[in-house]
Amino acid sequence: MPTSAPPGNRFERRRAETRQALVRAARQVLAETGDTSASIQVIAERADVGLGSFYNHFESKTELFDVAVTEALEELGQFIDERVRGVEDPAEVVAASFRLTARMAGSHPELQQILRDRGLAHIHSERGLAPRALRDLQRGIASGRFTCANATIALSAVGGTLVSLVALRLARPDLDGDEAASELAEMVLRMLGVPPADAHEVTRRPLPGRS
Repeated sequence: MPTSAPPGNRFERRRAETRQALVRAARQVLAETGDTSASIQVIAERADVGLGSFYNHFESKTELFDVAVTEALEELGQFIDERVRGVEDPAEVVAASFRLTARMAGSHPELQQILRDRGLAHIHSERGLAPRALRDLQRGIASGRFTCANATIALSAVGGTLVSLVALRLARPDLDGDEAASELAEMVLRMLGVPPADAHEVTRRPLPGRS
C-alpha cells in the first residue's frame, strides 16, 4: 500500500485548503466589521497564503465575499435542516427555524453577524436559507396549513422578519432570546394564516432534534 497520497491528491487537497482559508478569512472580516473594503492583501495575510494564491481561486474580492456569505448561509441552512428532519408540520418547521436561529446568536456569532448584515440581499438566493424556507412555505400552502397564496412574497416577509430577529438578538443580548424568538415566530405564523391559538401552541413546542 502507498505510504502517502498521490501527488495529484496532495495538490487538490492543498488547493482546497487554500480556498477554504481564504473563505474563512473573508467570513471573519465580514463578521468583525461588516465591511468589504479590506484589501486582497489583508485577506491573504489573514488566511496565511500568498497573494498570488488568491487569483488561483477567485477573480475578485467581490466574488470571494459573495462565496463567504453564501457558504455561511448554507452552513446555517444545513444546521436547521438537520434539526427539523422528520417534522411534518410546516408551521412547526418555520417556528423551529426562527427559534434555532435565535439560539445560535451565542454559539455561532460569526454566522449571526453575517446573516444580520448580508441576509436581506440573499432572501431570494438559490442557496442557503432561502430555498429551504421557500420549500417549507410551499409545503404549508399546498397542505392548507398556510392561507397565503404566494410563497415567494411570503418568503420576503418571513426572511425579513428573521433577519430582524437576529439583529435584535445581537443588539439586545439582555433580552430573553428564546421568548423573543417564540413571540416573533408566533406573529409570523399568524401572518401566514395559522389560527392564533394554534400559532401560540406550535411556537411553544419543544425544539426538535438534539438539545
